[in-house]
Amino acid sequence: MQRWRGYDAAPGSWGRSVVTIGVFDGVHRGHQETIGHAVKRAKELGVQSVVVTFDPHPAEVVRPGSHPAVLTEPARKAELIEQLGVDVLCVLPFTLEFSRLSPEAFVHDMLVANLHAALVVVGENFRFGHKAAGDVELLRRLGRTFGFGVEAAPLLADDSTVFSSTYIRSCVDAGDVVAAARALGRPHRLEGVVMRGDRRGRELGFPTANLLTSPHAAVPAHGVYAGWMLAGGRGERLPAAISIGTNPTFTSEQERRVEAYVLDFDGDLYGERLALDFVQKLRDQQKYTGVEPLVAQMYEDVAQVRQVLGA
Repeated sequence: MQRWRGYDAAPGSWGRSVVTIGVFDGVHRGHQETIGHAVKRAKELGVQSVVVTFDPHPAEVVRPGSHPAVLTEPARKAELIEQLGVDVLCVLPFTLEFSRLSPEAFVHDMLVANLHAALVVVGENFRFGHKAAGDVELLRRLGRTFGFGVEAAPLLADDSTVFSSTYIRSCVDAGDVVAAARALGRPHRLEGVVMRGDRRGRELGFPTANLLTSPHAAVPAHGVYAGWMLAGGRGERLPAAISIGTNPTFTSEQERRVEAYVLDFDGDLYGERLALDFVQKLRDQQKYTGVEPLVAQMYEDVAQVRQVLGA
Protein backbone atom coordinates (compact mmCIF):
# COMPACT_ATOMS: atom_id res chain seq x y z
CA MET A 1 0.00 0.00 0.00
CA GLN A 2 1.31 3.43 -0.95
CA ARG A 3 1.08 6.14 1.70
CA TRP A 4 0.69 9.78 0.75
CA ARG A 5 0.72 12.91 2.89
CA GLY A 6 -1.88 15.12 1.22
CA TYR A 7 -3.79 14.53 -2.01
CA ASP A 8 -1.32 16.67 -3.96
CA ALA A 9 1.16 13.80 -3.50
CA ALA A 10 -0.63 11.96 -6.33
CA PRO A 11 1.87 11.50 -9.21
CA GLY A 12 1.32 13.41 -12.43
CA SER A 13 0.68 10.16 -14.28
CA TRP A 14 -2.06 9.17 -11.83
CA GLY A 15 -5.05 7.62 -13.56
CA ARG A 16 -8.63 7.19 -12.40
CA SER A 17 -9.43 5.84 -8.94
CA VAL A 18 -12.15 4.75 -6.54
CA VAL A 19 -12.03 6.95 -3.45
CA THR A 20 -13.53 6.59 0.00
CA ILE A 21 -13.27 9.34 2.61
CA GLY A 22 -13.56 9.41 6.38
CA VAL A 23 -11.80 9.69 9.73
CA PHE A 24 -12.11 5.90 10.08
CA ASP A 25 -11.08 5.93 13.75
CA GLY A 26 -11.24 2.34 14.94
CA VAL A 27 -11.58 0.91 11.43
CA HIS A 28 -14.63 -0.85 12.86
CA ARG A 29 -16.93 -3.30 11.09
CA GLY A 30 -18.90 -0.48 9.43
CA HIS A 31 -15.69 1.10 8.14
CA GLN A 32 -14.51 -2.29 6.94
CA GLU A 33 -17.69 -2.71 4.90
CA THR A 34 -17.31 0.72 3.26
CA ILE A 35 -13.59 0.38 2.54
CA GLY A 36 -14.03 -3.21 1.38
CA HIS A 37 -16.73 -2.12 -1.05
CA ALA A 38 -14.42 0.58 -2.45
CA VAL A 39 -11.64 -1.98 -2.94
CA LYS A 40 -14.04 -4.37 -4.66
CA ARG A 41 -15.36 -1.69 -7.04
CA ALA A 42 -11.81 -0.52 -7.85
CA LYS A 43 -10.87 -4.05 -8.88
CA GLU A 44 -14.00 -4.33 -11.02
CA LEU A 45 -13.17 -1.04 -12.76
CA GLY A 46 -9.47 -1.85 -13.10
CA VAL A 47 -8.34 1.27 -11.19
CA GLN A 48 -6.62 2.09 -7.91
CA SER A 49 -8.44 2.25 -4.57
CA VAL A 50 -7.72 5.26 -2.36
CA VAL A 51 -8.66 5.82 1.29
CA VAL A 52 -8.58 9.48 2.32
CA THR A 53 -8.39 10.16 6.05
CA PHE A 54 -7.42 13.15 8.18
CA ASP A 55 -4.77 14.20 10.70
CA PRO A 56 -5.37 15.70 13.19
CA HIS A 57 -8.99 14.82 13.95
CA PRO A 58 -11.22 17.48 12.32
CA ALA A 59 -13.05 18.13 15.61
CA GLU A 60 -9.84 19.33 17.26
CA VAL A 61 -9.24 21.89 14.50
CA VAL A 62 -12.80 23.17 14.20
CA ARG A 63 -13.50 23.11 17.96
CA PRO A 64 -10.17 23.10 19.85
CA GLY A 65 -10.35 21.05 23.04
CA SER A 66 -13.04 18.73 21.67
CA HIS A 67 -10.72 15.99 20.42
CA PRO A 68 -12.53 12.67 20.92
CA ALA A 69 -10.82 9.66 22.46
CA VAL A 70 -8.75 7.85 19.84
CA LEU A 71 -9.57 4.19 19.19
CA THR A 72 -6.63 3.51 16.86
CA GLU A 73 -3.22 5.16 16.79
CA PRO A 74 -2.19 6.38 13.29
CA ALA A 75 0.22 3.49 12.61
CA ARG A 76 -2.34 0.93 13.74
CA LYS A 77 -5.06 2.53 11.62
CA ALA A 78 -2.81 2.41 8.55
CA GLU A 79 -2.02 -1.26 9.25
CA LEU A 80 -5.71 -2.17 9.51
CA ILE A 81 -6.57 -0.28 6.32
CA GLU A 82 -3.74 -1.99 4.44
CA GLN A 83 -5.10 -5.39 5.52
CA LEU A 84 -8.30 -4.56 3.62
CA GLY A 85 -6.42 -4.54 0.31
CA VAL A 86 -6.30 -0.77 -0.24
CA ASP A 87 -3.84 0.52 -2.86
CA VAL A 88 -3.25 4.03 -1.45
CA LEU A 89 -3.74 5.61 1.98
CA CYS A 90 -3.85 9.38 1.66
CA VAL A 91 -3.53 11.17 5.02
CA LEU A 92 -4.78 14.70 4.60
CA PRO A 93 -3.44 17.38 6.98
CA PHE A 94 -6.65 18.90 8.35
CA THR A 95 -6.21 22.65 8.78
CA LEU A 96 -8.53 25.59 9.41
CA GLU A 97 -7.98 26.65 5.81
CA PHE A 98 -9.05 23.24 4.55
CA SER A 99 -12.08 23.21 6.86
CA ARG A 100 -13.30 26.42 5.21
CA LEU A 101 -13.42 24.95 1.70
CA SER A 102 -16.90 24.96 0.23
CA PRO A 103 -18.34 21.56 -0.70
CA GLU A 104 -17.76 22.39 -4.37
CA ALA A 105 -14.10 23.34 -3.80
CA PHE A 106 -13.60 20.23 -1.64
CA VAL A 107 -14.80 18.01 -4.48
CA HIS A 108 -12.97 19.82 -7.27
CA ASP A 109 -9.61 20.20 -5.53
CA MET A 110 -9.37 16.72 -4.05
CA LEU A 111 -11.55 14.31 -5.97
CA VAL A 112 -11.35 15.79 -9.46
CA ALA A 113 -8.09 17.70 -9.89
CA ASN A 114 -5.80 15.38 -7.90
CA LEU A 115 -7.32 11.93 -7.31
CA HIS A 116 -9.20 11.76 -10.64
CA ALA A 117 -12.08 9.90 -9.03
CA ALA A 118 -14.13 7.59 -11.24
CA LEU A 119 -16.24 6.56 -8.26
CA VAL A 120 -16.61 7.80 -4.69
CA VAL A 121 -17.81 5.41 -1.98
CA VAL A 122 -18.99 6.93 1.32
CA GLY A 123 -21.25 6.12 4.23
CA GLU A 124 -24.85 7.21 3.83
CA ASN A 125 -24.38 9.85 6.57
CA PHE A 126 -21.29 11.39 4.93
CA ARG A 127 -20.92 15.19 5.26
CA PHE A 128 -18.23 17.41 3.74
CA GLY A 129 -17.18 21.00 3.11
CA HIS A 130 -17.41 24.12 5.28
CA LYS A 131 -19.67 23.57 8.31
CA ALA A 132 -20.47 20.08 6.91
CA ALA A 133 -22.79 21.72 4.38
CA GLY A 134 -22.40 18.95 1.80
CA ASP A 135 -24.25 15.64 1.94
CA VAL A 136 -24.51 12.55 -0.26
CA GLU A 137 -27.15 14.09 -2.52
CA LEU A 138 -24.96 17.13 -3.22
CA LEU A 139 -22.01 14.80 -3.83
CA ARG A 140 -24.09 12.94 -6.42
CA ARG A 141 -25.01 16.20 -8.18
CA LEU A 142 -21.36 17.27 -8.25
CA GLY A 143 -20.44 13.82 -9.52
CA ARG A 144 -22.76 14.26 -12.47
CA THR A 145 -21.08 17.60 -13.18
CA PHE A 146 -17.50 16.36 -12.91
CA GLY A 147 -17.94 12.84 -14.26
CA PHE A 148 -17.68 10.50 -11.29
CA GLY A 149 -20.17 8.13 -9.73
CA VAL A 150 -21.24 8.01 -6.08
CA GLU A 151 -22.23 4.97 -4.06
CA ALA A 152 -23.47 5.36 -0.48
CA ALA A 153 -22.87 2.38 1.81
CA PRO A 154 -25.60 1.74 4.40
CA LEU A 155 -24.60 1.97 8.06
CA LEU A 156 -23.82 -1.42 9.58
CA ALA A 157 -25.92 -2.37 12.61
CA ASP A 158 -26.35 -5.25 15.04
CA ASP A 159 -30.06 -5.45 15.89
CA SER A 160 -30.87 -1.79 16.61
CA THR A 161 -27.28 -0.71 17.40
CA VAL A 162 -25.48 1.16 14.62
CA PHE A 163 -21.75 0.55 14.68
CA SER A 164 -19.97 3.89 14.91
CA SER A 165 -16.79 5.25 16.46
CA THR A 166 -18.92 7.24 18.92
CA TYR A 167 -20.75 4.10 20.05
CA ILE A 168 -17.47 2.19 20.50
CA ARG A 169 -15.93 5.04 22.51
CA SER A 170 -18.93 4.95 24.83
CA CYS A 171 -18.49 1.17 25.27
CA VAL A 172 -14.79 1.56 26.07
CA ASP A 173 -15.49 4.43 28.45
CA ALA A 174 -18.01 2.26 30.30
CA GLY A 175 -15.60 -0.69 30.46
CA ASP A 176 -17.76 -2.84 28.17
CA VAL A 177 -14.85 -4.12 26.09
CA VAL A 178 -16.90 -7.12 24.93
CA ALA A 179 -19.43 -4.85 23.17
CA ALA A 180 -16.57 -2.72 21.81
CA ALA A 181 -14.90 -5.82 20.36
CA ARG A 182 -18.17 -6.91 18.75
CA ALA A 183 -18.42 -3.59 16.91
CA LEU A 184 -14.71 -3.40 16.08
CA GLY A 185 -14.47 -6.98 14.89
CA ARG A 186 -11.46 -7.49 17.21
CA PRO A 187 -10.45 -6.55 20.79
CA HIS A 188 -9.98 -2.89 21.65
CA ARG A 189 -6.26 -2.12 21.72
CA LEU A 190 -4.34 0.35 23.85
CA GLU A 191 -0.75 1.18 22.94
CA GLY A 192 2.05 2.91 24.78
CA VAL A 193 5.58 2.84 26.16
CA VAL A 194 6.47 1.06 29.40
CA MET A 195 7.67 3.54 32.02
CA ARG A 196 9.06 3.02 35.51
CA GLY A 197 6.44 3.07 38.24
CA ASP A 198 6.73 2.86 42.02
CA ARG A 199 7.66 -0.87 41.78
CA ARG A 200 5.01 -1.74 44.37
CA GLY A 201 3.70 -4.62 42.24
CA ARG A 202 7.13 -6.26 42.22
CA GLU A 203 7.24 -6.09 46.02
CA LEU A 204 3.86 -7.84 46.17
CA GLY A 205 4.94 -10.59 43.78
CA PHE A 206 3.08 -9.18 40.78
CA PRO A 207 5.47 -6.97 38.78
CA THR A 208 3.54 -4.80 36.34
CA ALA A 209 4.32 -2.95 33.14
CA ASN A 210 3.16 0.66 33.54
CA LEU A 211 1.96 1.94 30.18
CA LEU A 212 2.32 5.59 29.19
CA THR A 213 -0.40 6.18 26.60
CA SER A 214 -0.99 9.06 24.19
CA PRO A 215 -3.02 12.00 25.59
CA HIS A 216 -6.19 11.21 23.61
CA ALA A 217 -6.09 7.40 23.84
CA ALA A 218 -9.41 5.66 24.52
CA VAL A 219 -8.67 4.14 27.93
CA PRO A 220 -11.30 1.77 29.38
CA ALA A 221 -13.09 2.51 32.67
CA HIS A 222 -11.35 1.86 35.97
CA GLY A 223 -11.21 -1.83 36.81
CA VAL A 224 -9.36 -5.08 36.20
CA TYR A 225 -9.45 -6.75 32.78
CA ALA A 226 -8.35 -9.96 31.13
CA GLY A 227 -6.38 -9.31 27.98
CA TRP A 228 -3.31 -9.93 25.90
CA MET A 229 0.03 -8.15 25.93
CA LEU A 230 1.72 -7.82 22.55
CA ALA A 231 5.35 -6.77 22.28
CA GLY A 232 6.04 -5.97 18.64
CA GLY A 233 9.81 -6.11 18.90
CA ARG A 234 9.70 -9.49 20.61
CA GLY A 235 6.87 -10.96 18.57
CA GLU A 236 5.24 -12.11 21.80
CA ARG A 237 1.55 -12.41 22.70
CA LEU A 238 1.07 -13.24 26.37
CA PRO A 239 -1.93 -13.29 28.73
CA ALA A 240 -2.19 -10.32 31.07
CA ALA A 241 -4.20 -9.05 34.01
CA ILE A 242 -4.67 -5.35 33.25
CA SER A 243 -5.47 -2.85 35.98
CA ILE A 244 -6.74 0.64 35.22
CA GLY A 245 -7.25 3.04 38.10
CA THR A 246 -5.70 5.18 40.79
CA ASN A 247 -4.32 2.56 43.24
CA PRO A 248 -6.73 3.65 46.03
CA THR A 249 -5.32 1.10 48.52
CA PHE A 250 -1.99 2.94 48.61
CA THR A 251 -2.60 6.53 47.56
CA SER A 252 -5.23 9.26 47.43
CA GLU A 253 -3.81 10.61 44.16
CA GLN A 254 -6.26 10.68 41.25
CA GLU A 255 -3.76 10.05 38.46
CA ARG A 256 -5.03 7.22 36.30
CA ARG A 257 -2.60 4.38 35.66
CA VAL A 258 -2.61 1.54 33.16
CA GLU A 259 -0.70 -1.44 34.55
CA ALA A 260 -0.39 -4.95 33.16
CA TYR A 261 0.78 -8.02 35.05
CA VAL A 262 1.99 -10.32 32.28
CA LEU A 263 1.46 -13.97 33.17
CA ASP A 264 4.29 -16.46 32.69
CA PHE A 265 6.80 -13.72 31.90
CA ASP A 266 10.07 -12.92 33.62
CA GLY A 267 11.87 -10.09 31.91
CA ASP A 268 12.41 -6.36 31.61
CA LEU A 269 9.95 -4.37 29.48
CA TYR A 270 11.06 -0.84 30.44
CA GLY A 271 11.22 1.48 27.46
CA GLU A 272 9.48 -0.94 25.12
CA ARG A 273 6.39 -0.07 23.11
CA LEU A 274 3.59 -2.50 23.91
CA ALA A 275 -0.01 -3.09 22.98
CA LEU A 276 -2.77 -4.36 25.27
CA ASP A 277 -5.82 -6.09 23.77
CA PHE A 278 -8.80 -6.01 26.14
CA VAL A 279 -10.94 -9.16 26.20
CA GLN A 280 -13.20 -8.93 29.25
CA LYS A 281 -13.69 -6.82 32.37
CA LEU A 282 -13.30 -8.90 35.54
CA ARG A 283 -14.25 -6.43 38.27
CA ASP A 284 -14.36 -2.79 39.30
CA GLN A 285 -11.51 -0.99 41.05
CA GLN A 286 -11.58 -1.60 44.80
CA LYS A 287 -9.89 -0.19 47.90
CA TYR A 288 -8.56 -2.79 50.34
CA THR A 289 -7.83 -2.50 54.06
CA GLY A 290 -4.31 -3.79 53.61
CA VAL A 291 -1.82 -5.74 51.57
CA GLU A 292 -3.02 -9.26 52.39
CA PRO A 293 -6.58 -8.97 51.02
CA LEU A 294 -5.21 -7.16 47.96
CA VAL A 295 -2.70 -9.94 47.21
CA ALA A 296 -5.40 -12.58 47.73
CA GLN A 297 -7.61 -10.76 45.20
CA MET A 298 -4.73 -10.53 42.74
CA TYR A 299 -4.30 -14.31 42.85
CA GLU A 300 -8.02 -14.62 42.09
CA ASP A 301 -7.69 -12.13 39.22
CA VAL A 302 -4.85 -14.14 37.67
CA ALA A 303 -6.88 -17.35 37.92
CA GLN A 304 -9.81 -15.61 36.22
CA VAL A 305 -7.56 -14.33 33.44
CA ARG A 306 -6.37 -17.88 32.75
CA GLN A 307 -9.98 -19.08 32.66
CA VAL A 308 -11.21 -16.31 30.36
CA LEU A 309 -8.30 -16.57 27.94
CA GLY A 310 -7.80 -20.30 28.16
CA ALA A 311 -4.19 -19.55 29.01
